[in-house]
Amino acid sequence: MAADLSQIVKAYDVRGVVPDQWDESLAELFGAAFAQVTGAEAIVVGHDMRPSSPGLTDAFARGAAARGVHVTQIGLCSTDQLYYASGALNLPGAMFTASHNPAQYNGIKLCRAGAAPVGQDTGLTEIRELVERWTDTDAPETTAAADAGAAPEAVAEPGTVSRTDTLKDYAAHLRALVDLASIRPLKVVVDAGNGMGGHTVPTVFEGLPLTLVPMYFELDGTFPNHEANPLDPANLVDLQRRVREEGADLGLAFDGDADRCFVVDERGEPVSPSVITALVAVRELARNGGKGTIIHNLITSWTVPEVVTENGGTPVRTRVGHSFVKAEMARSGAIFGGEHSAHYYFKDFWNADTGMLAALHVLAALGGQEALLSSLVSAYDRYTGSGEINSTVADQADRIAAIKAAYGHREDVTLDELDGLTVSSTDWWFNVRPSNTEPLLRLNAEARDEPTMAKIRDEALSIIRARAS
Repeated sequence: MAADLSQIVKAYDVRGVVPDQWDESLAELFGAAFAQVTGAEAIVVGHDMRPSSPGLTDAFARGAAARGVHVTQIGLCSTDQLYYASGALNLPGAMFTASHNPAQYNGIKLCRAGAAPVGQDTGLTEIRELVERWTDTDAPETTAAADAGAAPEAVAEPGTVSRTDTLKDYAAHLRALVDLASIRPLKVVVDAGNGMGGHTVPTVFEGLPLTLVPMYFELDGTFPNHEANPLDPANLVDLQRRVREEGADLGLAFDGDADRCFVVDERGEPVSPSVITALVAVRELARNGGKGTIIHNLITSWTVPEVVTENGGTPVRTRVGHSFVKAEMARSGAIFGGEHSAHYYFKDFWNADTGMLAALHVLAALGGQEALLSSLVSAYDRYTGSGEINSTVADQADRIAAIKAAYGHREDVTLDELDGLTVSSTDWWFNVRPSNTEPLLRLNAEARDEPTMAKIRDEALSIIRARAS
């Protein structure tokens, strides 16, 4: 029987429980398939600190090398460090990580040369099909299977597997993009969540006028202190407390593979990723002579396009998800992009996302003036948001249609379906999007004040949950 990859091959990556859903034998096939689909002569591979990561990485490298591909392993790294290697070396790349998922999970994030994303529409479907054919030992021989081969065939001259370290070069590249030489001394608490931030932060921050207070820097893929998912407020509690206890200027929290960075101010209050997007956009526009395109997804705050326009830039709204943002970055030549999930994309980083570079921008902005962070970001915090609210529903399309019917006749609102359904009025908006993997609808609402936001949020939820399963 063919391997059932439907549960582990997602829209943008491979992810599942090890060894129940996938193991080193499948990782080796993924390596061979990646080599065949990309047609690359060489690739770069890295991994996070999960216990299963080294074995899976080695197996993937064997599979690619058996197809004649030369593999450069960079070992322990953050996801954005792997993107750096892919961009700097101009090689396709594979990062073994399950990001913020629990310890029993692992996965692969794939990219083409120059950190260009690989998703369902850009190669991942073909990779999945190859792996399925190669594991379908009992099925009748089809033309496609015959063309692909019943199993990945080794070539006459297999590739080599070598190792190198890119951490210092990665850090130097980021530091070259942000001027931190003259900032005032800052005290910063960093919660790495036992993830890869504990590996990258010491090197990136080395020599800066920072007093670093490290939290959970020990690399431990079992996550003994809390989940490495700062999007969940429960996982920020330790950082918030420590910032207040230390009298620090700010706190930073990284997720498991350290490609996302969340910020709390000197009071321990979270700073919205939309606010960080606006702040970094202003700095990137200034670096670009006061002009340029800035990407924001449709659930970022209205503040973002307002601030971009006020500072001479051109805001462009996209669907949620890194593949959409990166594609629009490339199409439009955008200089920066941000998502409300704390993914930040930079033209100077091959259009890829790096939370570390966003963190350096925050440090430079704060250290370049005397105000507290809460005061500095207040200009970018203009609206009240609901945050993302998930509802389990029996029929996603039916509930979206019900919302459309409820608001479609009103002259004071506009509807658009760029991603789910967005309903907008003069002083408020909300978006409802279906989950691709679960029977959920995701609601985000925003308004100029708390009472209006609460009213709109509750109206939308009453419709969404009218037939909740």
